[in-house]
Amino acid sequence: MRILVVTAVPAERDAVTRASGALSGAFDVIAGGVGPAASAAAAATALALGTYDLVVSAGIGGGFGVPLGSLVIADAIVAADLGAETPDGFVPVTELGFGSVEHRPPSALVRRTAAACAAATGTVLTVSTVTGTAERAAALRLAHPGAVAEAMEGFGVAEAAHQHGVPALEVRAISNAVGPRDRDAWRIGDALAALTEAFGKIPPVLESWNSHD
Repeated sequence: MRILVVTAVPAERDAVTRASGALSGAFDVIAGGVGPAASAAAAATALALGTYDLVVSAGIGGGFGVPLGSLVIADAIVAADLGAETPDGFVPVTELGFGSVEHRPPSALVRRTAAACAAATGTVLTVSTVTGTAERAAALRLAHPGAVAEAMEGFGVAEAAHQHGVPALEVRAISNAVGPRDRDAWRIGDALAALTEAFGKIPPVLESWNSHD
């Protein structure tokens, strides 16, 4: 197994690599940049230059009703704002007749990874603009009842992996609640510590998984 882990920023990358005792030479960890475009480009470049069996989007994110400092594993990776605004509301790009807005990680891998690090599972939304109001948070929850978290890179990483025929997984540690922007309430340090803890536990699961499970 060779596994590519893509984070957004160096702080997230370093949180993953701090679990150095658990990470074998099977893992390559990169900071690909913020947002779906940067993360897709970074993941696609790495996949073009090397051979990988699994790609993991990892980092911190906002939670929908999930405790700060806890972990979530995506059972669906959804581009929440890829589409068009119409007089009747937001329409996903798929309803316009093209593209895709969702990637589903392998269900067995999701279950085993979540069990290994005591994580919640659910939809992780990818957005290009972080939610900062109660109204937007409510709209997202209405459109995506299964959402447990919001971040900015997962769909980009998953799309690049899909183009290369490689499965993708998303792991998020919760640093803040999705809703009104309140920097004083954020727990970034706790989330980064949780990310390190997760990658101290999940490598054996990732390395032993195969697509026939």
